[in-house]
Amino acid sequence: MGLRHLARRGVSPATRTLAGLPGGIVTRRRGRGSEPDDVRLWSEGDDRRHIDRNATARTGILHVRTHHDERDRAVVLLADFRPSMLFGTRRALRSVAAAEALTLLGWRIVGDGGRIGLVIGGAGEPTAIRPAGGERAMTAVTGALALAHARALAASEAADTPLDALLTLAQSLLPSGGHLVIASALDAPGPDFDRLLTVLAERLSIRLLLVSDAFERTRPPGFYPFATPDGRRGTVQARPADRLAADERLAEYAHRGIEGLRLDVEAGPEAYAPLMERLDAIL
Repeated sequence: MGLRHLARRGVSPATRTLAGLPGGIVTRRRGRGSEPDDVRLWSEGDDRRHIDRNATARTGILHVRTHHDERDRAVVLLADFRPSMLFGTRRALRSVAAAEALTLLGWRIVGDGGRIGLVIGGAGEPTAIRPAGGERAMTAVTGALALAHARALAASEAADTPLDALLTLAQSLLPSGGHLVIASALDAPGPDFDRLLTVLAERLSIRLLLVSDAFERTRPPGFYPFATPDGRRGTVQARPADRLAADERLAEYAHRGIEGLRLDVEAGPEAYAPLMERLDAIL
């Protein structure tokens, strides 16, 4: 709830009509839109097709009707709170960074009149909240995130469950053309995850927030001590990461039509806010 003030920064009426293609320049949608917005006096250069006959006949002065783009945005946030996300070496856990970014995005969406929903994977059964609008919807989302994260920290599960079931659950909450935003490090996503994600991308707009800890990106080889919740201790040898770097993984998903961005855990909400503003503009 405390992140709401960050999400409000830079919000203006102009951002509500910005449309989206990914890229560094945000442009307005073409066309006049389909939803009536206002009636005003005729001015030089207005299209004659937009003359409002009723207002013109009533006043004897030319009036035109303006329109805005109809955007019923239904967005489901998917938060990964599985055991592998409960890890972090700088500032916070990866799960916390994911929740912060999703919360910032959620506040922006409801502030712009959109509907927000939630799916959380972690300890026990997944949490699901159907898309709804307004402050009450975001209050439910933030409360669910806090409760699910506390439950995940208290659990003793050692293995990640596949993300496949969460994708199916998120799909059931969204209409065709809806938006799904996934915040995860995508550790052990499951054997069917990539195939299912590609199939869903034909029906939904999917965006990926790939959470990345500094230790993962610059892991020096060596021996590291560890301790488990059951009291077991030992040492593990860490070698340079043999999996794709975060940026390379994002490029791989972009080839399938699934755009995303890297979320550095150590950066914090102040750095996430402009990223979420940019993501909000293309949803």
